[in-house]
Amino acid sequence: MSALPRHPSVTLSADSAAEPFALRVLRLADLPAVMAIERRVYAQPWSDGNFIDSLAAGYLAMAMWHRKDKTTPPQLCAYFLAMKGVDEMHLLNISVQPEFQGQGLAQRLLDALVQQCRDQRCAQLWLEVRQGNERARQVYARYGFSQVGVRRAYYPSHQGQREDAVLMSLPIQEAACLPDIEQEGRPS
Repeated sequence: MSALPRHPSVTLSADSAAEPFALRVLRLADLPAVMAIERRVYAQPWSDGNFIDSLAAGYLAMAMWHRKDKTTPPQLCAYFLAMKGVDEMHLLNISVQPEFQGQGLAQRLLDALVQQCRDQRCAQLWLEVRQGNERARQVYARYGFSQVGVRRAYYPSHQGQREDAVLMSLPIQEAACLPDIEQEGRPS
């Protein structure tokens, strides 16, 4: 899929020997690793098709990779996908592999996304999060997101039930001082 728009790769540290994490554009070739995380993290994961369609549409998609040492291959540990609107960005999916949760990776992904919002002159960053995902809601609130509404019966749930989504927003100009988040969370 060479026609996909390219977003700049971002390395989180200039010294890769000292920094075991690196952020780069999520690629179609990463899909098996993405789906492995997706199925572990969510009771109702996105499908392969959701990711393929998002990448084909040119949505912003970034992946966090971890390299234990120089002799081991990098391992996908987190990712996000976001859709740009006219003057806003909508976070569609953010996930951190369970073994890497609690290490500040969600904050680092949000930091990178906020920087992309600034670079693309987006005024707002939006997301939905399951009403029952208290941990993620707390992470977003500490980051500076505000609850602005509820989408009734937005998410599929167990046994044909539906769950409400909390709609949250972050004004980008107010995200100048990025907070230090100690716990991980994710929309689900």
